[in-house]
Amino acid sequence: MIRLIPSLPALYVAARVVWPSPWPLALKLGVTLLLLAASQYHLWSRLSSGSVFAPEFPRPVVILFNWAFGALALAAPMLLALDAAALVCGVLPGSGWAIPLEARYAAALAAVALAAAAVSQAVRVPPLKEVAVTIPDLPLGFDGYTILHLSDLHISRLFPMRWAQAVVARANALGVDLVVVTGDFIDGSLAARRTDVEPLRGLRARDGVWAVPGNHEYFFDYGAWMRHLAGLGIRVLANAHMVLRRGGGALVVAGVTDRSARATGHPRPDLAAALAGAPAEAPVVLLDHQPANAARAAAHGVRLQLSGHTHGGMIRGLDRLVARGNAGFVSGAYRVGGMLLYVSNGTALWPGFALRLGRPSELTRITLRASA
Repeated sequence: MIRLIPSLPALYVAARVVWPSPWPLALKLGVTLLLLAASQYHLWSRLSSGSVFAPEFPRPVVILFNWAFGALALAAPMLLALDAAALVCGVLPGSGWAIPLEARYAAALAAVALAAAAVSQAVRVPPLKEVAVTIPDLPLGFDGYTILHLSDLHISRLFPMRWAQAVVARANALGVDLVVVTGDFIDGSLAARRTDVEPLRGLRARDGVWAVPGNHEYFFDYGAWMRHLAGLGIRVLANAHMVLRRGGGALVVAGVTDRSARATGHPRPDLAAALAGAPAEAPVVLLDHQPANAARAAAHGVRLQLSGHTHGGMIRGLDRLVARGNAGFVSGAYRVGGMLLYVSNGTALWPGFALRLGRPSELTRITLRASA
């Protein structure tokens, strides 16, 4: 059951830092076993709940696992870079530079400190980010209309009831016109998360709270979760739309299901169905958990797409890899044809890799503006 690939960073750190050290053999063995145990965090998560997506340990243990796992993920490439530099210097004439053991210690300690900072950034209640979006054909009645965009709440043992209460309190204090949630509400079964999601019942906005499912909802009894969210007052736009009206003008807010729906036997995302019957003259704001289909939305005349899913790439540098799996979209605003795509860094993120460096979480208040 032990997975080899996640253990490779632990083995590399052990080989380059632990075993060259002048420590007693028992200490070397003990530290190596601890590193290997930390590297198997996702295995322990699956054993705790039956799913790698929902570690059911106490919150301090989940934080500790993320810190240790993150330290290994950061230390291994740092040590590898040192070894690569030594290798290059070794082949140069008259060099012969070797890595002092103290440099390896320093790299490992830096990784530990960076991982601690990254976990701290990941688990906080996110700050507010202001985004203004100009929509050319926006009715004047919607000029200044405010939308609070939440995404990737991942309510779980890591982001429990108290965290959700703090997010709801901060959201309600903004007094926005509309709250939208672009999926990944939870990690865990309804039985495990019922208490933790209860604060979402308190979300308030003048035009209500609207949402679309994310891929994680399909991992944990999608139907039960959709019914429960509806009971909390959250209206889900699953290949559907609703129409807002102000001063004789209209604004369409549409939503589609997630790309992963088909694999679990649920309706795939269908933008044509979502927009069927919508007022032809009204600009469309689309909620789509994943940003990869933005070009298709732009081709359908959507003016603004709000997405999440990427968590902003979590770590600057790693975000380039995340972008490759999401059609190049990973964080912030992108112009796609005549449409603006905004990809949230996420209100939270998956508790299996809860690290943020240079890609902070956010509560995103979007203010719509009519063009001059």
